[in-house]
Amino acid sequence: MDKPAPDVLPDRGLPTPARLARALDGALPPRGRAIGLLGGSFNPAHAGHVHISRQALKRLNLHEVWWLVSPQNPLKAKDGMAPLAERLRKARLLTRHQRIRVTALEALFGTQLTAESLGCLLRRLPERRFVWLMGADNMIQVVRWHHWTKIFNQLPVAVLARPSYSIRASSSKAAIRFRKGRLTGSRARQLALSPPPAWALLRIRLNKLSATGLRRARPGQTV
Repeated sequence: MDKPAPDVLPDRGLPTPARLARALDGALPPRGRAIGLLGGSFNPAHAGHVHISRQALKRLNLHEVWWLVSPQNPLKAKDGMAPLAERLRKARLLTRHQRIRVTALEALFGTQLTAESLGCLLRRLPERRFVWLMGADNMIQVVRWHHWTKIFNQLPVAVLARPSYSIRASSSKAAIRFRKGRLTGSRARQLALSPPPAWALLRIRLNKLSATGLRRARPGQTV
């Protein structure tokens, strides 16, 4: 259920630049860097995640995409959730792409809520151009997330097509709420440069893989 978001979310202690750099393979991104952020449980990471990351790099003129592997999604059950270290390991084995970075930033920040995690990142790394990436299925259900309007007001949002969800995403509650900020056509390529609230639906070649489907294909296993 949609609840009014406060102007200011609870602040948290931020890691030092040195700690943050270690979590990002040793270096902070230069100012002006355009970075896509793909959050999720990655339980497990799969080719679909790689596919939308590559598409975002290409379609949005991004320098990098960071995967924010969640310690525990508050909307998902703990049962069947592989340990964070295992999910990170498998994600890093899968990506092997110099412009896709697998991170545990939410564990570093001590956050579980996306709006809080993004707030920490934006405060610690100002002057970078972050874009939140999510599948069309999440555009439909984002209104269930805590402080969901804060996400759209913090940074641009790219919604990537997923099988059977894209049409409903275009008419979702979030799409209607932020209809004035939607970028269409060639304007979508400028999303990273657009002040929030701004969002675009990217109609990309579809990939049907999902983590849920992979787990169902391996009954009795924690993946």
